[in-house]
Amino acid sequence: MHIAILTFDGFNELDSLIALGILNRIRKPGWRVTLSCPTPTVTSMNGVTLHGQSTLAEACDADAVLFGSGMKTREIVNDQSIMRQLKLSPSRQLIGAQCSGTLMLAKLGYLKSIPACTDLLTKPWVQEAGIDVLNQPFYADGNVATAGGCLSSQYLAAWVIARFEGLDAVRSALHYVAPVGEK
Repeated sequence: MHIAILTFDGFNELDSLIALGILNRIRKPGWRVTLSCPTPTVTSMNGVTLHGQSTLAEACDADAVLFGSGMKTREIVNDQSIMRQLKLSPSRQLIGAQCSGTLMLAKLGYLKSIPACTDLLTKPWVQEAGIDVLNQPFYADGNVATAGGCLSSQYLAAWVIARFEGLDAVRSALHYVAPVGEK
């Protein structure tokens, strides 16, 4: 089981790292969660530099692919050298996106007639791409899901865990990270 979190220069730490942390609460042989990057290192919107754990090519073969967001997403969707690499398959993979990652899904054609969630900054760009934007934090249709807001990565992580491991596994993973009183 490989879950790839696409992480590009300018990434939002909350999107990539919270999902990474929650998904890694599943302690099961063969369960692997990686930050998939187009280069050996990427630097966040706040100057944090991370080493990629897998490539974009490896992400295309993953069981689940999550698109985080970042301040350079509009540049990335116009970079055909990156976008051409992202050949995913909603029939065999779970594909999720958060905030401006939703714009990437729209531009790649994975949303088509599916409404989506995103953040307020990205909303007009996703609408320009022909996608209806919902006023809610999470929406899934089959193997494609979107979430909106910097603190919505737990929705995508929970969705992936539920689909692969069931609701008890979700409860266990979220119990660890949920505030006291929300367990």
